[in-house]
Amino acid sequence: MIVRSFKDIEDTERHIRSKSGTWESKRIVLAREGVGFSLHETILYAGTETSMWYANHIEAVLCVEGEAELTNDETGEKHWIAPGTMYLLNGHEKHTLRPKTDFRCVCVFNPPITGREDHDENGVYPLITETEEA
Repeated sequence: MIVRSFKDIEDTERHIRSKSGTWESKRIVLAREGVGFSLHETILYAGTETSMWYANHIEAVLCVEGEAELTNDETGEKHWIAPGTMYLLNGHEKHTLRPKTDFRCVCVFNPPITGREDHDENGVYPLITETEEA
C-alpha cells in the first residue's frame, strides 16, 4: 500500500514545472509504482495557453478548481471546463487549454509517465520507460 499526499511531494523531483512556464504538475503515482497508470495534480496558470498532443498516451482530466476553454485543435470544437467536468483524450486529440483562472485538475495517464516528461515542440510527451536513464 502506498499513502502519499501532494504536500509530501511539493518541491521534490515529482513536482515538475514546465519549460513553457504555463503549468506545474505534482506527480503522485508514476510508472515506477508499477500499477499501469500515473496520477497527477496539475495547475495551468490563468491567462496562459498550452497546446498539447498526447500521441503516446491516453489522458483523463478531472477539473477540481478553476475554469478553462478547451479546444479540439483537429475539429475546432470548444468546450467550457469547470469544476466537476472531465475530459478524456481517448483519440490522442491535439488540443489547447486556455485557463480563465488558475485551473487545477487531476490527471491520469496510460501508459504511465515516469515523471521526467515535458511537452516537446509539438506538445507531445515522449514515451519514456523506467528502464531508460534519467
